[in-house]
Amino acid sequence: MSVPDYMQCAEDHQTLLVVVQPVGIVSEENFFKIYKRISSVSQISVRDSQRVLYIRYRHHYPPENNEWGDFQTHRKVVGLITITDCFSAKDWPQTFEKFHVQKEIYGSTLYDSRLFVFGLQGEIAEQPRTDVAFYPNYEDCQTVEKRIEDFIESLFIVLESKRLDRATDKSGDKIPLLCVPFEKKDFVGLDTDSRHYKKRCQGRMRKHVGDLCLQAGMLQDSLVHYHMSVELLRSVNDFLWLGAALEGLCSASVIYHYPGGTGGETGARRFQGSSLPAEAANRHRPGAQEVLIDPGALTTNGINPDTSAEIGRAKNCLSPEDIIDKYKEAISYYSKYKNAGVIELEACVKAVRVLAIQKRSMEASEFLQNAVYINLRQLSEEEKIQRYSILSELYELIGFHRKSAFFKRVAAMQCVAPSIAEPGWRACYKLLLETLPGYSLSLDPKDFSKGTHRGWAAVQMRLLHELVYASRRMGNPALSVRHLSFLLQTMLDFLSDQEKKDVTQSLENYTCKCPGTMELLTLPGGPTLPPVPFTKLPIVSSGLGAWQPCVWRMSLLLCGCANSFLDFQWVQGDVCEVQLMVYNPMPFELRVENMGLLTSGVEFESLPAALSLPAESGLYPVTLVGVPQTTGTITVNGYHTTVFGVFSDCLLDNLPGVKTSGSTVEVIPALPRLQISTSLPRSAHSLQPSSGDETSTNVSVQLYNGETQQLVIKLENIGMEPLEKLEVTSKILTTKEKLYGDFLSWNLEETLAQFPLQPGKVATFVVNIKVKLDFSCQENLLQDLSDDGISVSGFPLCSPFRQVVRPRVESKPVNPPEGSKPGDPSHVKTLEAILNFKYSGGPGHVEGYYRNLSLGLHVEAEPSVFFTRVSTLPATSTRQCHLLLDVFNSTEHELTVSARGNEELILHAGECQR
Repeated sequence: MSVPDYMQCAEDHQTLLVVVQPVGIVSEENFFKIYKRISSVSQISVRDSQRVLYIRYRHHYPPENNEWGDFQTHRKVVGLITITDCFSAKDWPQTFEKFHVQKEIYGSTLYDSRLFVFGLQGEIAEQPRTDVAFYPNYEDCQTVEKRIEDFIESLFIVLESKRLDRATDKSGDKIPLLCVPFEKKDFVGLDTDSRHYKKRCQGRMRKHVGDLCLQAGMLQDSLVHYHMSVELLRSVNDFLWLGAALEGLCSASVIYHYPGGTGGETGARRFQGSSLPAEAANRHRPGAQEVLIDPGALTTNGINPDTSAEIGRAKNCLSPEDIIDKYKEAISYYSKYKNAGVIELEACVKAVRVLAIQKRSMEASEFLQNAVYINLRQLSEEEKIQRYSILSELYELIGFHRKSAFFKRVAAMQCVAPSIAEPGWRACYKLLLETLPGYSLSLDPKDFSKGTHRGWAAVQMRLLHELVYASRRMGNPALSVRHLSFLLQTMLDFLSDQEKKDVTQSLENYTCKCPGTMELLTLPGGPTLPPVPFTKLPIVSSGLGAWQPCVWRMSLLLCGCANSFLDFQWVQGDVCEVQLMVYNPMPFELRVENMGLLTSGVEFESLPAALSLPAESGLYPVTLVGVPQTTGTITVNGYHTTVFGVFSDCLLDNLPGVKTSGSTVEVIPALPRLQISTSLPRSAHSLQPSSGDETSTNVSVQLYNGETQQLVIKLENIGMEPLEKLEVTSKILTTKEKLYGDFLSWNLEETLAQFPLQPGKVATFVVNIKVKLDFSCQENLLQDLSDDGISVSGFPLCSPFRQVVRPRVESKPVNPPEGSKPGDPSHVKTLEAILNFKYSGGPGHVEGYYRNLSLGLHVEAEPSVFFTRVSTLPATSTRQCHLLLDVFNSTEHELTVSARGNEELILHAGECQR
């Protein structure tokens, strides 16, 4: 026997083998439609008996295996059912002849046969026949199952007659020696009258009768016959048949202990009307031993039909532990014979299935390891694939998942072996997919974002590369791109720098022809492959988002425990910003294209960005922008990118360390946008507002004390809505200086007369800046003037009168040295203020929304005129006097001092006059 049946299980020993085959040309669909109905009749209860008959159907069975039918009767084809199409009476003789030819293939072992003819009607079809059934078509054939039951009953009649014939043979004739095919030439010339030969014949016949009893539903009788056979065969060292007897004993015991079967769903049995005793529920009986056969129970020819005595005297069924021991013994006997490799292999498979039910995985693995090294004939590639696949399934059955994956992968590689003319890449790919669970590998990237990495990364990467290659050879580049993307995303931490370059180069080559998408891919066989977003290319570390003038802190987004509602608004039609901090983990420059925001809630136009990150860069800020087109509540869920030709939707809930699925912002109706420009230069000073206000622009100006200057502000509407309302307020920041008069003044009516300000239009707003400060009481300034030889005797009227008695040195030059002039920075006073523009218009104005825009003003004031001496002269009246003032010009410019009576005094820079 050269073709093993890897689906064999212990309970198959009690079945009758029936082959169902087509005759002539029959479509595969029609054949299997009838085959399914035939195979549904897998067991029947024998009439007037409690016995149950089990049938095993095969649509293909090698004739050479049938030659081992005497060795184990469940291998013998006892029934043949053929299915054929015949549509005319003239074709009938030829069809019937083909049926007889088919019977001759298994003719030596057949008990009965049937021919099902579809399509033939008329006189021939109306003739009653036992071996032929006629049906008009494949739909109108309701009696198929009933005819199969009748067919099985006819098989039972023949089986029972053979069992009784072999068990009741008292003619005194010699018992024939049953042989397996390779033994026949070895027994030529043996002494058939020797006691050794007779015991061999008796033992083999006992074993054969045990097989027939087991098939006929007589479990206890079969146990007795097997026990007696074991004793006889052991005494003559007939090891091959002793192994068969032990295996039969094991099979009968397995059927007794495990009525549900050991072959899974296909091997499950429904024991209806079984002949088991009432106490059969107690399956696992410890200490059950082989029956002790009384030699007196044997007749001259070694066969005693009455086995009731043996049944009553001993416990014939093996215990669960003994079953495995006897399997081991039987397999050791089989291993002595090179030609019994298939028998040995199938016995190992049966033992493994029993051990799997007993949950004895380690012992089962020993049987499987033995099966791996059993040498059979030169197997075809298809048979090798089947062998490795079954080994994989058996390892999976006993919980050896990684070992199962190993043999499944070997089977996959066998599908595309170099010796195969047409490699089966689709079958290879399917088998490789089935190995994934054994290597702790899932094709869902979400499974790799939770906790530590599971499994051997090196093996997983090898398997993923094989999936990529197999899918490419299948002609499915989309699968190749998906698997390569998965490898890069999930195994990035385990790839060397060179491997990263190789994988990305391969990915770019694939995506040139088939870009990567976020669509679900349907795999061969039905399951789907989820998309693989590149959340690590680049890696998002943290971020902040903004819409001016409001700031969105992404730290709230990334660290929040729920969907967070931010405390500012975005405006319909305006460009809004989100800033991310990213870095490139690759050892080469990373080009990211089409990077934009993913949102939900309102219509949003994302404006994609492109960036190039240097190799293994540090944190790099990226600003993503977009425009909300409608009002409502918008949720920012993540971002999308295109990297290496793969488009990715990266959701925030898939990013490591992010505990939120998005942040929510309110989008308000459209408002105008105001841009300001001034006549003054921008300030290099940054204002420090006390109330936390933020300024969009800062300007600066230098003025002398008492000087007035106009600040011309141009208001340009750069939005899409008209500017309808404007309010202007000012706030002087904290200062120790005392101001006299209005520091800032304006006339808003002139500006409002230009409203509503349409988009693109400009309005002018004028602000008057006037500085009036007190520069008195500055000791450093007094000291500078005194050192210059100027007697300071008086101050502005706002200061108390103070006399400094010091003779004036006329010889000293009036102009002080350059380094100590009163205009030195130490004498400059600083004033800061903020102009706040509150404006609105369009739909937002109707809803009560407005915008704020601030302008920062930095003013540096320098002293201008000092009264250095104050004295009096008598007047004509005792009630009056003349006030004499010495005026000093502290600036670098010529000044004109005006007094009452249109008197003017011209002072040059640094000059002092009375």
